[in-house]
Amino acid sequence: MTARKSRSGPWKKAFPEQLGGLVSDVLDPVLAKRAGMTSALLSSWPEIVPASLAETTRPQKINWPRRASEDDPFKPATLIVAAEGMSALHLQHQTGEIIQRVNAFFGFQAIERLQLVQKPVAPTRKPPRRKAPVSPADEKRIDALTESIEDEGLREALARLGRSVKQDSR
Repeated sequence: MTARKSRSGPWKKAFPEQLGGLVSDVLDPVLAKRAGMTSALLSSWPEIVPASLAETTRPQKINWPRRASEDDPFKPATLIVAAEGMSALHLQHQTGEIIQRVNAFFGFQAIERLQLVQKPVAPTRKPPRRKAPVSPADEKRIDALTESIEDEGLREALARLGRSVKQDSR
């Protein structure tokens, strides 16, 4: 492990910081100011809505009602949700349940109603899963099964298929 000198003086070990924490520290104030919510709601959205709606819906903004003074009673907000095509209809039918789940996420009666905006929602990208390498024993078995094939192109294609099947089965 390498060490680096901090600006304040003493030597300390350099540990990498998680990017998610740094991004949240930067984005949360911007989201709070512009959209009235935090990145925690965005990242927890797939757990709040049913799995069938997680890919095609996304919270856009929370509209908090204006208060004339601090003495005015608290009023719950409106959650604006972007939805694609038929997801808007499905979301509309499950509005009550989703409002309950969002309020449970916040821990208080924060949301009173949902407002749907029908527009394209970019899918969240999952990092590609690394495939485990094929074991030497499996490699030998694949070679033994394909060695009797005369056509070289077909033999190589079947060997690639065999390796792919072995990698996916792990």
